[in-house]
Formats: sequence, structure tokens, C-alpha cells
Amino acid sequence: MANNGVKEPLLWVSLDATQKTKQQLNKRSLLRFRSAPHAEIVPTETNGNESIPHSASIFQNLHPSFKRVAIYLAVYLGVGALIFYLVRNQIKGQKTDGILDALYFTIVTMTTVGYGDLVPNSHLTKLLACAFVFSGMALIGLIVSKAADYLVEKQELLLVKAMRMHQKVGSTEILREVQTNKTRYKLFLVFFLLLILIIAGTIFLVTVEKLDVIDAFYCVCSTITTLGYGDQSFSTQAGRIFAVFWILTGTITLAQLFLYIAELNTEIRQKELVKWVLTRKVTNSDLEAADLDVDGTVRAAEFVIYKLKEMGKISQEDISLVMQEFEQLDVDDSGTLSTSDITLAQSS
Repeated sequence: MANNGVKEPLLWVSLDATQKTKQQLNKRSLLRFRSAPHAEIVPTETNGNESIPHSASIFQNLHPSFKRVAIYLAVYLGVGALIFYLVRNQIKGQKTDGILDALYFTIVTMTTVGYGDLVPNSHLTKLLACAFVFSGMALIGLIVSKAADYLVEKQELLLVKAMRMHQKVGSTEILREVQTNKTRYKLFLVFFLLLILIIAGTIFLVTVEKLDVIDAFYCVCSTITTLGYGDQSFSTQAGRIFAVFWILTGTITLAQLFLYIAELNTEIRQKELVKWVLTRKVTNSDLEAADLDVDGTVRAAEFVIYKLKEMGKISQEDISLVMQEFEQLDVDDSGTLSTSDITLAQSS
């Protein structure tokens, strides 16, 4: 921040008498940092009974990303059903109802299940199927990364609250529990949902499609894994109405389950790294590396940054970007920020 052409070290702080006095309060001030309020979860109390907002219904105050994905999905299914309905005579196989078969074929193509009970029978329909399978897979990825994860997170609080319903646990404790075991609870939720879908699909195939239990379970497994051998599928009108919703939900839920398994494994390894960083002995070389302003001493802020870098929480690039913003706001090049700096920076 100096204007004399000399490059100053990272996190430079002048050591005049006033600032030396302030350094004595560093440890206590670090404990009083105020963070930005959480965007979605804020515990509230009403008439002495603690409650958690935004968890009563997953359809209240929908997140923009969920709305966007829902619109994409509706457009994809609508356009796909319309196009394949118009070329229905160029699709061969077991047919029940024109528009229903078109929507069913769109879903089966999108999820890459591909039973083979309905197949393209012309160059045009084959090219359309190629276009819809790639765009559908991209949309599935978007749903898994945005909408499905959002819906699961909205129900985490309900799960933890239900698990603690016989204990006197407040909103703060519930929120802390969710944050501590976030991925694990999401994995449990998705696993139970998948189990329900498997049972529901098996029962439906037995009662409506008249398959025996083994064939029904086999069809369910080959469908949600998008294996789709084609020897067993939904052939009745009622079955395809059910399949339109069930296939999409089942395949996305399984994909989400695998995603959370990988995420949980990564989280466990990250926690092990953090534990190792916090328990290993600090050496002289660590102090040298943590001494960002090269003044022979390591202040609390420098030590925190060094440990966060070791844990993989932040990188040197992150620090450089933050320091660039700091330098832009530090209009008077004092090495500290004040209200006057902010005012001058905003007016310039």
C-alpha cells in the first residue's frame, strides 16, 4: 500500500505506539468477530416455543435456483412431449395413449433408462432422441446439483427435530447439530426416500402391471440404475402415468445418494486433515512460514491464516484477492480501515 515504489509484505501493519497498544486486545477481539447473518436459517422463538422458519413447507419461499431448475424441467418435458407426439408414427413399440407415450418416451430418454418398449423408427426420431438424451443428462446434473440438494437441505431440520423430539433441545442446538453432521443427515434422508421409492415401485408393478415380486423388484432396480434391459417395463396406461413421475424421481434420488456418499467421504478426510493440523506440534519453520509481514513475530491473525491454509480452507490466491480489496479500500495507505476510508472509497 505504500506509494514510494517499495512493495510491502502481506498483512502489513504499522508498529507505532498507538497500534502496539491495540495489539494487546488482539486475542479478545478475534473472539468478537461478527459474521454476516445466514441467508436461510435464523432461529426464532414464538410465545416461548422455539420454532425453525422455512421448514414447515418445502414449497414456501422457493429458492431462485429451484425455481429456475423447475422451469427448465417443465420446458424440457413440454417440448419433448410435443415433439415426440408429432412424430409418434415414427416411433414403434407398445403404445397406449399418444401424448402419454410421448411424455413417457421423453422421460425414459432423459434418464437414459431406455427400456426399448418404445424406440425411434426413422432418421428424424433417432436424431431427436440423440439431442434429447444429451440435453436431458445435462438437466439431470443440474437438478442433482441444485434443486434436489436444496429440497433435502430444507428437510434436514425436520429430521433432526424429529430425532430430538423427546429431548429438550432448542433451535440453536438443532442448527448446530445440522451443521456438524450436515452431509450425514442428507445421506440418511436420501437413502430413506430411495427405499420408499423402491418399495412403492415394486408394489405398483405387482398390483398394476401384474408382475411377480421378483420381476417387479428386478424392474425397479434396472430402472433406477438406468440399466433398462427392456424385458420388464411399464406397458399399461396407468403404469406409464406412474412411471412419468416415479422414473424421474427414482433416478435422481439414486444419483443424489451416490453424490452424498462421495461428499461424506471427502468430508471425513477433510476432518482428519483438520485434526492432524491442530494436534501436530508447531515448529520454528511453521513460525517462519506464518510470519507474513516478516517482522520476527506471529500475531493471532497471521497464525489463524497459516492454519487455515494448512487445513485447505483457503489458498494463497484467496488471501491475495482479499488483500487487493483491502488495498483498494485503504485510501489513505495507513494499513488500517476506518469509516473515512470506506466513505472515500465509495465516493471515488
